[in-house]
Amino acid sequence: MQSTPQRNQLFVASCLALLVTSLSFGIRAGILGRLGVEFALNASELGTIAATAFWGFPVAVVVGGMIVDVIGMKKLLIIAFVFHLAGILLTIFAGGYWTLFISTLCIGIANGTVEAACNPLVATIYADNKTTKLNHFHLWFPGGIVIGTLIVYFLDKAGVGWQIQVGLMLVPTLIYGLLFSKLSFPVTERVASGVSTGEMYRSLLNPLFICMIILMFGTAITELFTGQWIDVLLKNVSDNAILLLTIETGIMVIGRAFAGPIVHRFSPTGVLLISAILSAAGLYLLGHSTGNTLFAGAIIFGMGVCYFWPTMLGFVSENLPKTGAVGMNLMGGAGMFAVSVYTIFMGDYYDKLVTSHLPAGDTSEAAMNAAKKAAGPEVLNATMFIPIILIVAFAILFFYMKGKARPTLKAGH
Repeated sequence: MQSTPQRNQLFVASCLALLVTSLSFGIRAGILGRLGVEFALNASELGTIAATAFWGFPVAVVVGGMIVDVIGMKKLLIIAFVFHLAGILLTIFAGGYWTLFISTLCIGIANGTVEAACNPLVATIYADNKTTKLNHFHLWFPGGIVIGTLIVYFLDKAGVGWQIQVGLMLVPTLIYGLLFSKLSFPVTERVASGVSTGEMYRSLLNPLFICMIILMFGTAITELFTGQWIDVLLKNVSDNAILLLTIETGIMVIGRAFAGPIVHRFSPTGVLLISAILSAAGLYLLGHSTGNTLFAGAIIFGMGVCYFWPTMLGFVSENLPKTGAVGMNLMGGAGMFAVSVYTIFMGDYYDKLVTSHLPAGDTSEAAMNAAKKAAGPEVLNATMFIPIILIVAFAILFFYMKGKARPTLKAGH
């Protein structure tokens, strides 16, 4: 176990690294339109640039999970720092499509590498309180998105250029790079316990772990797809669609900050079951409401999804500890991969819905807006079936885990 001051410094540096990850999402989302105008990029090119962050992330998180025990968490985080630095500088000095493409890919790789190292790091230094501390760590993801979107909003109002907005990410990047370079790191919990690499990989075939990977598809899609698409899907239903995202994300920050008593009161599986119920209820309200009821839907949905990602990782780390860093990072990679595939599928579904709601031969702006107003909630209603399935799955998991004792992390069978 790390001494407390060292442990706290490692945790603060990890939170700063995750803050850079989330700022990259928030700021890039805010300036994407201007990049399109400045570099004469069409919607398809902008979409490809935005998607590269999601391609780099799962590759980096899975590969990082496989090598973290070999090269150590410190070296992996220095790699993340180099990719973050390169990605940010390439964006600031971008000259067109390919520099933006490569810069976003670098940032995506850096983001995945941060998770590959920091998830097992937090689980190792807080081995007695994994799920709660993973929630505290992951509050910086929605927190950074809120900070990033506010930076873009206020600096736009002040007439500050997008290069300076991106450049602000250099501050937390340089701080976390400096901190990690000076701190000493523990070995991962799995290595410290003497569980062999072969045993770790065999543990990935545990039926419970395979079930958790499948459930991670659903929890990640429910949280990240809806969060990304709220503005697009509800823009024609509400004048405040982006405010709905801010409310949802703000609720996630508050919820994760107070995860400790909630996780201890309800257990990780109880939290996941309640989360699925609230997510389904929130999606129902978002898909069937107008006016102020939409804000109630955003609050309930935010309460639902806020615990999904860190509690899924915490559950695997606590109940399947022999899967080690690879297990946690396969969960993260699976979640992000599922979101990218579902986003492509639902984007096509949304376009077809819009077309089906257009009166024959009428492609006027008014008709298009009416078609989008009808199509957006239908996509949310289709997505609502995922948390409904999760309710059943997590109820079964809850009762299954009640009858099991928690495993200890010891080598051998």
